[in-house]
Amino acid sequence: MRVVLAHCIVDFMIAAVLAKDQLRNRAFELGFSLFGIARAQTAPGFDHLNEWLQRGYAGEMSYIPKRIAAYRHPDSVLEGCNSVVMLGMPYASNPLTSKRKDSVNAESAIPHIATSHCKIGNYATGEVDYHDLIRHRLNQLTSELERMYPESRNRGVVDTAPLLERDFAQLAGLGWIGKNTLLLNRTEGSYFFLSALLTSVELSADNPFEADHCGSCTACLDACPTSAFVGPRLLDASKCISYLTIEYRGVIPDELSEKMDDWVFGCDVCQMVCPWNRKRNVVVPMELQPSHLDDKTSLEHWLTMNEAAFRSRYRSTPFWRTKLHGMQRNAMIAAANTNRTDLKQLIDAFTTSNDAVLQSTSHWCLSKLK
Repeated sequence: MRVVLAHCIVDFMIAAVLAKDQLRNRAFELGFSLFGIARAQTAPGFDHLNEWLQRGYAGEMSYIPKRIAAYRHPDSVLEGCNSVVMLGMPYASNPLTSKRKDSVNAESAIPHIATSHCKIGNYATGEVDYHDLIRHRLNQLTSELERMYPESRNRGVVDTAPLLERDFAQLAGLGWIGKNTLLLNRTEGSYFFLSALLTSVELSADNPFEADHCGSCTACLDACPTSAFVGPRLLDASKCISYLTIEYRGVIPDELSEKMDDWVFGCDVCQMVCPWNRKRNVVVPMELQPSHLDDKTSLEHWLTMNEAAFRSRYRSTPFWRTKLHGMQRNAMIAAANTNRTDLKQLIDAFTTSNDAVLQSTSHWCLSKLK
């Protein structure tokens, strides 16, 4: 009886390993360059998230505290979840990413290129919303898992579900959480999207990534234009340029606006100076490769666009989250910070806008351009 039981256990373990290999191969075919599996458990960073919220570092992202209890365990996202398949899909590195070997001195490490264009986070340089692309491919990966386990219950998530993706990515062996709060991988740096496939199947889990390869480097902390890092791995999102340009809807305070340089959507500074982003060698899916950058990084493009054109052009891109009025607010701030006096006439048109935020921002911008 014991021999039979032992054989059953071995057979089960072998089946789990084979299923994992098959799933990994399919994930790679779908463009996911990172793959790892973690057991479903209480998220290690749940208490840290609670403390972070209590300190007010979430700004106006009220959707986080509203769902705080759900972040504790993946079971809140998929009832009966036993395994979390963590995946990473690369996007193109910001072209300003430092190539210097001595980039610990972050201020001198940021390359400055003379240009009349503004900057956007490199994840938004493609022609699609990464949520749509990754969900489509997650659905295909889910079909593969359901073919292997017809009775399984599964759910693919990108970054909209209450799941602490970085925690489970580290548990799945994909990398460590860097001082810039991003997941870092030794070969792919941090320019990649995280997503997850939650399943009721007990898959063979990987070993957690326990090393910290940031060492004494503080490049990301020193380079942040708005000093948004309270300390290593502790970000005050209310000061982060990505938060201000994408999530925040109001009039951006002067003390922060003046430090935003010419970023109009997102910010890559803490990634641009990270030594682990110097030598990436990845294949970026065609849909995520940079395109039409002359438009996307043109202040004139954003300041002269109307709602109909914005909807037609950017409805299925990351810019849709910020909406046109957000992009125009950001464009005016960038114009002021780069002394674009040639745009004063375009900006003056917003002084009579029905949008109070645009009206206020235009007056501030014109006062700076004088």
